[in-house]
Amino acid sequence: MLTLTRGRYRARRAASEEDVAAAQALRWTAFRAARGQGAAGRDADAFDPSCDHVLVEDQRSGTLVCCFRLLHLPSGAEIERSYSAQFYELSALKSFDAPMVEMGRFCIHPDWRDPDILRVAWAAMTAYVDEKGVQMLFGCSSFHGTEAREYLDAFALLRQRHLAPPRWLPRVKAPAVFRFGSLLRGKPDPMLAMAKMPPLLRTYLLMGGWVSDHAVIDRDLGTLHVFTGLEVGAVPAARARRLRALSGAPERAGSLG
Repeated sequence: MLTLTRGRYRARRAASEEDVAAAQALRWTAFRAARGQGAAGRDADAFDPSCDHVLVEDQRSGTLVCCFRLLHLPSGAEIERSYSAQFYELSALKSFDAPMVEMGRFCIHPDWRDPDILRVAWAAMTAYVDEKGVQMLFGCSSFHGTEAREYLDAFALLRQRHLAPPRWLPRVKAPAVFRFGSLLRGKPDPMLAMAKMPPLLRTYLLMGGWVSDHAVIDRDLGTLHVFTGLEVGAVPAARARRLRALSGAPERAGSLG
């Protein structure tokens, strides 16, 4: 079972229904409480039973500060099983002939701002990638709110530098989208664009990740999200070494290091 300790934080795989319920409660706090859906509840769906759930806890207080779930797929042939396939037409990825994992419902407790939390989460992801022989990570990266105009520099930068390779490009499926792939805008301000990027998406991009050419307007969660993919073999060597040092695993060819 995945267990990883770095500094004051511990990442571990959920081991019980109570662990999964705790993750669902944190997801409610992160995604729904601020939208007036009540201070307490559980964000749960039909995908949860098929996923591994990872919890990041503060060892001093026992507080759950971050969580995410992982859906392992033997290859792209099973991409339609993913949460993302509800929103994106992903037939191009069906030809990906290697293990994949979808990272979903990633959230950090809104009262916690320590950047080490994200580092520990990625270390846990790296350990999982090694364990499962994963060659592609993917998921939906979410911007808070549903007003695209708040993120025009960020979307312009995504269009300019980070669109998916044509062979993997997701197509439109959701009824409400913002097509930033055809966004007519001058040169984006890179600093403003990166400041507006969600932290998880920034990390994907720094590792060589790519995105869809449109954002889905998700009224349920009150977000805009883009399909995000990362081919493990494309991660820059220096960044891969840092991730593997965090995960505590030895160097291994064909993994995140």
